[in-house]
Amino acid sequence: MTTELVVLSVVVVTALAFDFTNGFHDTGNAMATSIATGALPPKVAVALSAVLNLVGAFLSVEVAATVAKGVVNLDNVAGQALLLIVFAGLVGGIIWNLFTWLLGLPSSSSHALFGGLIGAAIASLGMSGVVWGGVLGKVIVPAVLAPVVAALVATVGTWLVFRITATITSATRNRGFRLGQIGSASLVSLAHGTNDAQKTMGVIFLALVAHGSLTTDSEMPFWVKFTCAVAIALGTYLGGWRIIRTLGKGLVEISAPQGMAAESSSAAIILTSSHFGLPLSTTHVATGSILGSGLGRKDADVRWSVAGRMVAAWLITLPSAAVVGAICWAIAHLVGGLAGVLVVFSLLVLLATLMYLRSRRQPIHAGNVNAEWMDERARPHADSSGSTEPTTI
Repeated sequence: MTTELVVLSVVVVTALAFDFTNGFHDTGNAMATSIATGALPPKVAVALSAVLNLVGAFLSVEVAATVAKGVVNLDNVAGQALLLIVFAGLVGGIIWNLFTWLLGLPSSSSHALFGGLIGAAIASLGMSGVVWGGVLGKVIVPAVLAPVVAALVATVGTWLVFRITATITSATRNRGFRLGQIGSASLVSLAHGTNDAQKTMGVIFLALVAHGSLTTDSEMPFWVKFTCAVAIALGTYLGGWRIIRTLGKGLVEISAPQGMAAESSSAAIILTSSHFGLPLSTTHVATGSILGSGLGRKDADVRWSVAGRMVAAWLITLPSAAVVGAICWAIAHLVGGLAGVLVVFSLLVLLATLMYLRSRRQPIHAGNVNAEWMDERARPHADSSGSTEPTTI
């Protein structure tokens, strides 16, 4: 086995690891409101979301094409040099995903990935290593517009829902909308698979181009689709309980009608973006929709301090991941060759282990994800019993 093939294998494994973190980081986008309102039991919700993420990953490759050809300038680099850029970018994205998961902040996995790639490309090639027009038109602009549009749609939808059902008793209304949430949350999970799983497919495609196994005009190999679909589904099944808690309990005290309005808004926007090949942040969309569901209900309890922390995390995600990606590239480049890649991979494993161990101090799991919210810090708290039962991510 050649050195370049070993490096390619490490890059593919790292890409699937990112896909896995994307799964548990973004489970809350689809299922947080259904879990918060009791429409679905927590473990049933994440299992359903995992299956639909798996199915959705096979429905489109438009977003994958955008990632592969719209961020890093393929004309400026090739071979092992490009593999190193892709690898460093992935490590930057994973580290930021794990850090924000530890804090319970629903930041954008998409921006973490793009930030890591951009930072590594700049460190290696300078400013010419990035397709800035593609970054602006297909990443930055949608990132700014998505939460605003989602909030507006969800606000109007929530207002209409309560207006139309004003004469129905609260118990009957909530019971009916809980059933409706099963369908709307399922649609968000399906939409998430059509968008987020594609991003990792695009990165692996980029690595295969760098290795010479594919050309930029090749079709996406089936094994890439399959492994990415399975990785994101497994991550989703573990359940990102810390982020599910923040979205379901920390941002808005949500009822079933609000939940269905938010989920329907998210699904419509994500599916539209997937159709046009826009690698949209599903986190931004889902958070905007949940916030809008609070604005659309009279006297709703919206926690603006939590929303402010989320926005702050959004603003620093891309540049922070870019810095990490650039540092990882510099370390790997300084050490050189396969040894440099293995050193950075070892650092990734070490940091991931430390963050997981830190999370065990305040475990969030299916049993306490709906406990009363205590808004004292960005990270949600464990239940009052101080439970230390085994934590699912």
